[in-house]
Amino acid sequence: MSTVPSVTEPRRSRTSRVGGSAAAPPRRPLSLVLPFDPVLALATLGICACSLVTLHTVSARGLPDGYYMKRQAIYFAVGLLFAAVLTRIDYSRLRELKYGFYGFIILSVVAVKFAGNDALGARRAIQLPFFSFQASELGKILLVVALAGFLVDRARALHAPSTTVRLLALAGVPAGLVMIQPDLGSSMVYGAIVLALLFIAGIPGRYFAAMGACFAILITGVVVVAPMAGVTVLHSYQTNRLTAFLHPNDNNSDIAYQQTQSRVAIGSGEKTGRGDRATQTSYNFLPEHHTDFIFSVVGERWGFMGAALVLSLYSLLIWRGLRALTVAKNLYGALIAGGITAMLLFQVFINVGMTVGIMPITGIPLPLMSYGGSSVITTFLAIGLLQSVYAQGRASTAGKGRVLGF
Repeated sequence: MSTVPSVTEPRRSRTSRVGGSAAAPPRRPLSLVLPFDPVLALATLGICACSLVTLHTVSARGLPDGYYMKRQAIYFAVGLLFAAVLTRIDYSRLRELKYGFYGFIILSVVAVKFAGNDALGARRAIQLPFFSFQASELGKILLVVALAGFLVDRARALHAPSTTVRLLALAGVPAGLVMIQPDLGSSMVYGAIVLALLFIAGIPGRYFAAMGACFAILITGVVVVAPMAGVTVLHSYQTNRLTAFLHPNDNNSDIAYQQTQSRVAIGSGEKTGRGDRATQTSYNFLPEHHTDFIFSVVGERWGFMGAALVLSLYSLLIWRGLRALTVAKNLYGALIAGGITAMLLFQVFINVGMTVGIMPITGIPLPLMSYGGSSVITTFLAIGLLQSVYAQGRASTAGKGRVLGF
C-alpha cells in the first residue's frame, strides 16, 4: 500500500532527482545604466546652442563679425573634452587632493593680484596667449571639491560649532582675497557654496540663524557705518551698484544706466522679440551685452519665448543636479553635487535678476551663456563632476537589480 507524503515534507527539485546537482540560483533582473545623465547632457548642449546663436547676433566695434561666437565655440569644445574626462574619473579620489586644491585657489588668486591685467579698474585675470585666465572662476569648482573633503573628514562632528566656524573661515580666506581684486560677484558665489554645503551636511538650523544675524550686521557696517566713519571697504561704484537697484528711478543716469538699458531691452522684446530690429544691442546702447547682460539680448531679440526657453533649460540643469545629489553613492558625492547645483543656481538667479532690475549688478556671468573662457571651462568641469556623481551612484544601485530610469 502506497503512502502519501506529508505536506510538511520538503519538495526536492527535479534536478536533484535526476542528476543530483544543486538547483540554479535565481536570476537577477536585467538592468541598464548609461555612463552619463542624458537629460543633463541635453540641457547643457541646449544652453550652449542658445549661447552661440545669441553671440552670433552680437557685434563689437573693431572686431570681425562672429568673433565672439567662434571663440565661444572653441571654449565649448575644450570644456566638453574636460567634462568627458571627468565623467570617467572616480570623484572620490579628489578628496585626497583637497589640500592641493585649496592651496591652488589661494596661490592663483594672489598671483592675479600681482600679475593680472587691469580692466575697468579691477585686476581679475592673467592674460594668456589664447584667453584670459580668471582664477576666481576656477576657484569656484575647486572650492566645492576642497570644502566637501574637509566636511567629510569631520562628519562625526558636524553638530559642533567649531566645524561650522572652521568651514566658514576656510571659505572666507579666498572670498576675501577675491573681493580685494575687486570681484564682489565671485566672492558672493563662494559664500553661496559654503552655505549650501553646510545645509546639505545637516548642521543645526540655529547656526544659520546666527550666520544670518552676523551677515546683516556685516552688511550694515560695510554699506552704512564704514562710509560715515571714513573707512573704505567697498569702492564707491560697488556701493552704488548694490543700492541702485532698490530705487532705479531716483539715481542719476551714470549709476543706473546699465540696468535701465537692460530693462528697456527686455521689455521691448514682448512675446516673440524684435529680431533684427533690436536696437539696444545692435547699436551698443547696452554695455557688456556679450557677457553680464547676455540675457537682455535674448529678451530683446526673441522676447518672452526665447527667455522662457533659456530658463527652462536652466531648470532642467538644476533638476538634474539635484537628482545627482539624491543618487550619490556617498556623502562626498552628495556634497559635490549639492555645492555645484547651488553654485549654478545662485549665478543664474543673480544674473537674470540684475537684468530685470530685481538684483544688484555684481558682474556674475550667466553660466554657459555669457562669453568667456574661464567661466565656460569652469562650468563644464562642474557638469563633468555632476555626471561622475550621477553615473557612479546609478552604477552602485544597478547591481541591486534596479532598471534604468531618469
